[in-house]
Amino acid sequence: MANYRIRETGAVVTESEFRAMYPNTSFPYVITEELVNDMGADVVFEGPQPTATKYQVTYRDGVEQIEGKWYTKYSVADMDDEAKAAVDEATKAANRTTRNDKLRDCDWTQLDDVPLTAQCRANFADYRQALRDADMLNPVWPEVPSEEWAI
Repeated sequence: MANYRIRETGAVVTESEFRAMYPNTSFPYVITEELVNDMGADVVFEGPQPTATKYQVTYRDGVEQIEGKWYTKYSVADMDDEAKAAVDEATKAANRTTRNDKLRDCDWTQLDDVPLTAQCRANFADYRQALRDADMLNPVWPEVPSEEWAI
């Protein structure tokens, strides 16, 4: 939804608020920049958002004028400890799901009636243990062993 900056007050309003400011005006379906300008306001364009780290959030922090046009301004803030812990728990849960999928994909290698070589079966057993031992916050996934058939 569009936003507009009222020149007289500096207030930023939504399109519906702008329309409501002029109850006796019949606006076209699409409000043009020229019309907004004629009514003493400026269109506020979407500004670039900064890149946040894993433990930061971006938030809208007013508007700023750049080369004669108004843009939304964004800032970055660090998360508090509780939010960081929630991010860590969500990351661990997602990585556990990935790990469990990787384990499930090679469950068959540990069945007695699968004709893999003994070394291959051992390689898969080591791989599966490495998956179980991986740090779920920052995992380094081991490489899947090659299949070696004993037939």
